[in-house]
Amino acid sequence: MEPRDRLPEKALLLGDEESNAPSPKDRHQSPGVRLVAILVGGLLLLLVGLAHVRPGSLRSFSLLGCLKGHHKTPHHSKSDVCLTPACIHASSEFLYNLSPDYQQIDPCTDFEELVCGGWRDRHDLRPDQGDAFTGTIMAESSELLLRHILEAPYPDSSTHSYFSPAQLDPASGSVDKDNFDKLKAAYDACLDEDTIREIGVAPLVEILDEISSRFSVARHPHSADNEDLSETVLYLAKLGVSALVSSGTGADDKDPDTVVVSVSAPYRIGLPAKELYLDEKIVERYETVVSQVISALNLSSIHETADAHALVEFEKKLAAASPDAEDRDDVTKYYNPTSLAEAERLTPQLHLSKILKSLVPSDYDLDRVIVMAPEYLKDLANLLDETSEDTLRAYFLWKAIQAYASYVEADAITPYRRFSNELQGKDPDSKPERWRTCVGHVDDGLGWLLSRFFVETAFSAKAKEFGDRIVSDIKDQFIEKLKATEWMEQEVIDLAIRKVHNIVQKIGYPDKSPNILDPDSLYRYYERVNINSSAFFENAVSMTQLEVAREWSALGKPVDRDQWDMTVPTVNAYYNPPGNEIVFPAGIMQFPVFDVNVPEYVSYGAFGSVSGHELSHAFDSTGRHYDQNGNFTDWWTEKTVANFKERAECFVQQYSNFTVDGADNKPLHVNGRLTLGENIADAGGLSASFAAWKKRAAKSPNQDLPGLDFFTQEQLFFVSYSNWWCGKTRKETAIQRIFTDPHAPKWARILGTMANSREFKESFHCKPKEPVCELW
Repeated sequence: MEPRDRLPEKALLLGDEESNAPSPKDRHQSPGVRLVAILVGGLLLLLVGLAHVRPGSLRSFSLLGCLKGHHKTPHHSKSDVCLTPACIHASSEFLYNLSPDYQQIDPCTDFEELVCGGWRDRHDLRPDQGDAFTGTIMAESSELLLRHILEAPYPDSSTHSYFSPAQLDPASGSVDKDNFDKLKAAYDACLDEDTIREIGVAPLVEILDEISSRFSVARHPHSADNEDLSETVLYLAKLGVSALVSSGTGADDKDPDTVVVSVSAPYRIGLPAKELYLDEKIVERYETVVSQVISALNLSSIHETADAHALVEFEKKLAAASPDAEDRDDVTKYYNPTSLAEAERLTPQLHLSKILKSLVPSDYDLDRVIVMAPEYLKDLANLLDETSEDTLRAYFLWKAIQAYASYVEADAITPYRRFSNELQGKDPDSKPERWRTCVGHVDDGLGWLLSRFFVETAFSAKAKEFGDRIVSDIKDQFIEKLKATEWMEQEVIDLAIRKVHNIVQKIGYPDKSPNILDPDSLYRYYERVNINSSAFFENAVSMTQLEVAREWSALGKPVDRDQWDMTVPTVNAYYNPPGNEIVFPAGIMQFPVFDVNVPEYVSYGAFGSVSGHELSHAFDSTGRHYDQNGNFTDWWTEKTVANFKERAECFVQQYSNFTVDGADNKPLHVNGRLTLGENIADAGGLSASFAAWKKRAAKSPNQDLPGLDFFTQEQLFFVSYSNWWCGKTRKETAIQRIFTDPHAPKWARILGTMANSREFKESFHCKPKEPVCELW
């Protein structure tokens, strides 16, 4: 299902592209996989041990450790070492990822190379990948699990997981079986490439013809006089396609229990980033692709009049008028409550009231909207006046083509697919394996049904309890850090502590909205989605239309605070400011980030830091504007705000010094302002999690992992954190993310966060011990 433009993004651990993939599975949970892991892990440890035992190696090993100042002299007895299969697996994972020269690398200057050098040596990007990291490996393990679920018969009582909280009904006529059949039909339709090719572009052309019929062919001096403009925008909105504007619903930032309508610029105009319209080579190639696709589709309504150059020039102007990425989700800039009449006057040609009133429930009285980009709407009015109807018609058709091209198998679409791959540095003709595409399709469109079967197979009640405990520990430690903060005035500290107490933690899976443990609830949730095992394109449209309708039907009701915005298999997490909630799907609570069966510094180092990251968002450059009840309000004193800005500027400058190779091979700097909130959250999350683990370890000491004598347990905490961010990224993908992603590159998230960690510097005896930047 094509992702639609959203209201302001929640604070995510990862960017959207990474979170689209279904999530990780605990790879040592499955008996077969566990056996392989034990054997491989044991072999790796044997090889590592043999590699160390060579003439002079023990002497140089100890001497180097003393010189570097971070080596731990082996001291434990056999009883101090965890030799369970899970611990051997975890140890082999670390050793596999470490640089072959990790003993010679100074952790204080290049910790990313020390932890991840081996990962890069041993992982190549597939032709269809723009990037990959440890989370990708987790997600692909989960994809394989979901494939097995979808390609196997309905599970009977002999295949149920004894540990799962989601016990399926084995009866053949059960609601669980009906839900499973809907999943299977959607998956099978996606796999049936022969039928999809045979159908070709016909269902897409049907939508395009409907767009053309709604957009009058009559010529007017100004397209502003044509009410068919609003009819076309409305039709596309119901298909989940944002054209000219993006509209939606969500919690009112200043009244978080009330659902409100918002209008903004589309999050994506045409090219992935507005900055790409400044690259003449990309724009020229894009124009060619637009022309090729529209011509190949042979659309009689525009075939003779479509001008690809005029269309792309129009998009270029829209992109220039749209907010910069660093301002787009800034609540202090986008929160502009306006009467519907005033919003209408900004772009009168759109007839905005007609569009919105056709989307809201029939009994809802719409009189107020949040205009997130008023200047964009004003500029849009001028652009519409100077743009021909032919260009506008071509633009609307192109938006639909872009949105639904992935559901068509036809030569007409090939130039666009090749171009999209090239923009990310992929092989132009590459595609993911079809089953991967189809697992993602089902997770996107029927995600809560799939989530039930995922939980039944791969997530235990014990894991949920451990995750809850980690998050609670970190909340306690963050409160202690607030109490010790000197730059905040006491009245703000008191309110901040109340905010931490009020943070809702959602762990693993939803049990209310919807309740994935209740098959009847899931059946009702997706009852209106029509799925046919031989109609892939139509299935995708039906899935999208349900989500659009569900979003708008929320108006007139209280905000559903039990709702989750990520399916259970997702490898990601988020903080929602108006809801004051942190959410961790089961997908991210998997090996090697999270494991109930290994020493706790492993899980606190990775998953604990993720938890602390999301909690820290409550007090970052965005979250600080929301009080303990999720209200956007000024609850910080002027002095505290000034102190915060001074310290935040340090993060801006620090991360702005990181660079990637630009298109012209000149350094392209990370946007320190765009990534500010995430960088603050990384630093705060790591510190809070380390303190939480140390408190636990003081009461219940952890065992050591085998084969890792070179590191102390404190040091392995930071190895575990950084191991999660080991990855590779193609140059073109890295450039796009500099422009659009509020997260710094993964290697920078290691280097920057370690530079800002007092605990890291103390654990590795670095000089100096003072963090570069510090808030909490």
